[in-house]
Amino acid sequence: MAVIQATDSDFEQVLKDNDKVIVKFFAGWCGSCRLFAPKFKRLSNDDKYEGVSFIDINAEQNPESRKSAGVNNLPYFAIYKNGELIEGISSSKEDSVVELIEKLNS
Repeated sequence: MAVIQATDSDFEQVLKDNDKVIVKFFAGWCGSCRLFAPKFKRLSNDDKYEGVSFIDINAEQNPESRKSAGVNNLPYFAIYKNGELIEGISSSKEDSVVELIEKLNS
């Protein structure tokens, strides 16, 4: 599945439309964010995570979404189930992000 680009204007709707969501908050100047982008895309195409929607949000341009997830560092990953924030982490380690995604499937 492709990574969905979201903004403050459609973030709530994206959460309503998808049961299981992982959001990557990034910034254009963030080197770790850029390095993680291909990994996030690869994970989104993994059959293991078929029911999970992968969302990208530019944290600088979308302050409402950033605040609602409690973003404190970048890249930041947050998981949502049925529109509710479950957990968020700031990490550039793929293993940590995979652990977070696994929580959606448990």
